[in-house]
Amino acid sequence: MRVAKIASLILGPSLLHSKHMDTSGATESLFGVTRALIGVVHLQALPGTPANKHDVAAITSIAVEEARIYRDAGFHAVVIENTHDRPYLKTSVGPEIIAAMSVVSAEVRRAVELPVGIQVLAGANTSALAVALASGARFVRVEGFVFAHVADEGLIEASAGALLRYRRAIGADHVRVFADVKKKHSAHAITADVDIAETARAAEFFLVDGVIVSGLATGQPAEPDEVAAVAQAVSVPTLVGSGISAENINRFPDADAFIVGSSIKQNGLWSNPIDLERTNELVRAFREL
Repeated sequence: MRVAKIASLILGPSLLHSKHMDTSGATESLFGVTRALIGVVHLQALPGTPANKHDVAAITSIAVEEARIYRDAGFHAVVIENTHDRPYLKTSVGPEIIAAMSVVSAEVRRAVELPVGIQVLAGANTSALAVALASGARFVRVEGFVFAHVADEGLIEASAGALLRYRRAIGADHVRVFADVKKKHSAHAITADVDIAETARAAEFFLVDGVIVSGLATGQPAEPDEVAAVAQAVSVPTLVGSGISAENINRFPDADAFIVGSSIKQNGLWSNPIDLERTNELVRAFREL
């Protein structure tokens, strides 16, 4: 990694790393392009959560409008997250969340005809698969796939074995599993002796369909050298999962996809409405890659 950092200072990351490493072809088969832009639909707080203010119909209407903005701007997919459901439960949610997200996801699919992904916070990975199967979503974003970490919600332990068996049991093998490695909003002291590239290799060994690299928190960018190291370590897609903006997207030439949710919101804050000017600027920067 020291060599990579020194070379990056001399050459710049865009010159040092000239291609992404998805040799599996999964990016193109799922999104129809070799490099994809994925917009995050941050659902309004769902029924039963502390911040809930809207019924499911209103939440669905807002989500559909956001998805249409992403589609019209040129994004290749959207991922639906229950981001406003703070504080999150650890690894499981109630049936009301699964039911509501299934309804929203199905309506978004009908409205935009883009690949749809699901993330159910926090680490409710089997719930995400259930929502994806019920609604016809194409992929899920999961936490705690391999190893363990301490998140805001507590200790999150590896879930790959149970998760992929559950996927097989419910007939959802067509739903891709994209897993965060060294996840944001988490402490990784217990795996400090395992670097991010080795974590990604372990996820691939455990049959993940793609790995996600993020920064320390929502809206904070990943380290370009970490994205490059992961992309070169695995043959599955490498996605950047936080902090992507029009100004920094060119620092990640090795990424196969970008998950964007904060920088294109008003004032760059994830909880605000989408800013059309910021969104169009990001798409223009993406197309220059």
